[in-house]
Amino acid sequence: MIILGIETSCDETSLALLEISQRKGQLFLNPIKSIVTSQIKIHAPYGGVVPMLSAREHVKNLPIIFQRLARETYGSSKKLKTKVDLLAVTEGPGLIPALLMGVNFSRTLAWAWEKPILGINHLEGHLLSFLLPPKTENYQSSITNPEPHRVQGHKPHVVYGFQAIFPAICLLVSGGHTQLIYLKKISQYQVVGETLDDAAGECFDKGARILGLGYPGGPVIAAEAEKYQKQAAEGITTTIRIALPRPMLNSHNYDFSFSGLKTALLYSWQKLSPIEKNKLRPAFAFELQEAITDVLVAKTLKAAHKYQVSSIILGGGVTANQRLREKFQSVLKQNDKFNLFLPPLEYTTDNAMMIALAAFFHWQKQSLRFPKNSWQKVTAEANLRLS
Repeated sequence: MIILGIETSCDETSLALLEISQRKGQLFLNPIKSIVTSQIKIHAPYGGVVPMLSAREHVKNLPIIFQRLARETYGSSKKLKTKVDLLAVTEGPGLIPALLMGVNFSRTLAWAWEKPILGINHLEGHLLSFLLPPKTENYQSSITNPEPHRVQGHKPHVVYGFQAIFPAICLLVSGGHTQLIYLKKISQYQVVGETLDDAAGECFDKGARILGLGYPGGPVIAAEAEKYQKQAAEGITTTIRIALPRPMLNSHNYDFSFSGLKTALLYSWQKLSPIEKNKLRPAFAFELQEAITDVLVAKTLKAAHKYQVSSIILGGGVTANQRLREKFQSVLKQNDKFNLFLPPLEYTTDNAMMIALAAFFHWQKQSLRFPKNSWQKVTAEANLRLS
């Protein structure tokens, strides 16, 4: 079957076509086309996403991207209609003005095409994105098992035996969410820990603002931290000791808190002169990144041991951070008790391909009793939770 995914939960407008089939316990994934339009330049002057500006851009971008997707895949929207079996749209969580644009567009399309549609939890898309193949020259790949190091080829991406991944602990970490989720199997999720205030991605953004860097914070903090590492490798060090806290690192639960880390950064930064700030900015960025990633890795491992899982899965925009990936790979190389599954970099941020993938598993359970006018059942819900 071919699924058309639509994603507008925040500041990316995305449409994707995913072809999926299942035979003899094997799952065949063929990502036909993915288009993502970012709004970073629009929101950068404000240091964060402005909901109504985001909604306005989605309204403008959706028909343009839709026509492009149709033209570049099957030649026209009429031909696209004949190919699509199911529509899938993010219904939450997210910014309600942004969500409504995608939901209304998708509902209208499902009604006009007389096609079934599913509303998908954005977080579930991130949870399952590790199953997607990385982009290759022809946008297809194949593997024998879902492992981080995939063997590229010219056949559709094959996933079999993926149920052996479970049970698993997933670290879902982005600008709006930081959660630890226990996955007994696909579609059975239990949130076992989450942030009590700021999400990790939000801490990166606010930290970057404190340090006088750009938006979004994750990439610019990582770039500054890399400068510091190069300086240290060249023997360039500072006499000023920079030490930020690791909040809730040793707490007896799986929750997170990053607001105190942001405050500690602010107070330490304010004590410096302008000259010291220019000199020490890379060192502060490095320490902030170390503090955030130390907590994320430690809490995830703690939960993995407690729940005696087979695998650790990462999902969400912050998992594009190379330092976070390096720490998980290093720790698990020394202790190979857990398998580690990472999403391809192109699927770490918000995208419609992961929404289409999540829809497939829901369709498997619901197809025989799917409501005729399914578009009437899809709604936008800003605070939608995993269940």
